[in-house]
Amino acid sequence: MTPPRTSSPNSLKRRGFLGIAGAAGAGAVLLGTGAAPVASAAPGRVPGDPFQLGVASGDPLPDGVVLWTRLAPKPLDDDGGMPDRPVAVRWEIALDERFRKVVRRGVEHAVPAEAHTVHADVRGLRPHHEYYYRFRAGDAVSPVGRTRTAPAPGTSPTVDFAFASCANWEQGHFTAYRHMAEERPDVVFHLGDYLYEYAAGVNGKVRTHHGDEMNTLAEYRARHAQYKTDPDLRLLHATAPFVVTWDDHETDNNYADLSPENNDPGQGNDTTARFAARRRAAYQAYWEHMPLRRLRKPVDTALPLYRRLEYGATATFSVLDTRQYRTNQPYGDKWQVSGPDQWDPKATILGDEQHAWLERSLARSRSTWNVVPQQIYFANWDAVAGPDDGGYNDGWDGYRASRDRVLGYVEERRIDNFVVLTGDVHNNWTNDLRRDFERPETRLLGSEFVTTSITSGGDGSATHDPGQVYWDENPHTKYYSSRRGYVRCSVSKQRYTADYRVVDYVTRPGAPVRTDKSFVIETGVPGVQAV
Repeated sequence: MTPPRTSSPNSLKRRGFLGIAGAAGAGAVLLGTGAAPVASAAPGRVPGDPFQLGVASGDPLPDGVVLWTRLAPKPLDDDGGMPDRPVAVRWEIALDERFRKVVRRGVEHAVPAEAHTVHADVRGLRPHHEYYYRFRAGDAVSPVGRTRTAPAPGTSPTVDFAFASCANWEQGHFTAYRHMAEERPDVVFHLGDYLYEYAAGVNGKVRTHHGDEMNTLAEYRARHAQYKTDPDLRLLHATAPFVVTWDDHETDNNYADLSPENNDPGQGNDTTARFAARRRAAYQAYWEHMPLRRLRKPVDTALPLYRRLEYGATATFSVLDTRQYRTNQPYGDKWQVSGPDQWDPKATILGDEQHAWLERSLARSRSTWNVVPQQIYFANWDAVAGPDDGGYNDGWDGYRASRDRVLGYVEERRIDNFVVLTGDVHNNWTNDLRRDFERPETRLLGSEFVTTSITSGGDGSATHDPGQVYWDENPHTKYYSSRRGYVRCSVSKQRYTADYRVVDYVTRPGAPVRTDKSFVIETGVPGVQAV
């Protein structure tokens, strides 16, 4: 049995990690001599190797977790190479990676209408505990995955997690995912742009997307499958549970609710109807390929993605969806164009129902840290010299009334230790949060950690200077970097530590990882401090 995990985010149970790494890299494998046999599955042969897309887990609870896989011997084919019939898939979860101590097992039926995916909602597990799992379909056995449940209510262990966003297949290798896997976090938050919708050759030449720009269900399924053929992504999924939320590229760049990026006003309702069909396909494929519970399966064009996860008394995570319910961006979504429409009280980035839910989630929290994983730049982003407020209109700057409502609630209800996690913008940033960003003397309410991309934008550069206008106009900004990577966090009752982990290149494989900058927030003391 694997020795107990240490509290360090860098700890690595090497034997266990190498076993998972080998399985994730090799596709479906039979475990070596000494492994306990998997309980026999229902009759029926499955063609070829059905586990080429690996395994995953997600949305941990103190007593449970979702286990995911997809049967796809020919991942890029419309049907994944599977017969047009349901297939019985057995799963089991154990305390050890050789499955000598199996604690739960069951059967799911992978059906053609769901791309032969499996979403097994396993319950009855121990809190804050490490488990190993695998699947069997016919005679084929999947790679072994590792997962970890959430802490029990009222307990306060240190929680080690990482968050990432923006992985463009064409612009680089997913090396950062492998480094995240080596650090074996308790959980990974993916904040959107898990994949990109563009046609082959549009974004870069490092690797090439399969097919045209995604519009149909078959095209979205094939793109998801292509991304999951990446060995580094498969390894990370097989090493830690994911909590996912989307941004725009999982469907269409910069879309807002049922308004696509290229909205043709002359087409009227026809544009809306066409995009609704596209969004329906995108949401179905997203649910199929993510470790999400069955209750989140989309109905028509709706997929309920915002949700709350409690990690004992250490942290409560309120995961947002800033894309599905928003009104259209002001000023045609133009960069650094400001005006009264940014303050339109009828404009919303969350929708009324999600906004009220967030307030309830923050009010109910009994955890030390109130963490909001979400997609879009939250702080003010002013790149215009002088009194003009500028702003990133696809981010919260375009919905200033929504942001003011969130920060006003945090201020008025005295929500302590408020931290926002952000992706989207392909650079690292660190921001202090105030209700009035133009008045640095006003009360600090929280902090924002913004992760760079996994690959989007290519290698980036070594600069830590976005330009003097950024420093002059944004006194709440404390850090900037344009390399690729992710953010590693360690959270206890006493402090929140964030390490910006970067790689210096992604246009070729094998880049080493390093910590570019670290910040600490002390409990009860708003604002980040550089380490």
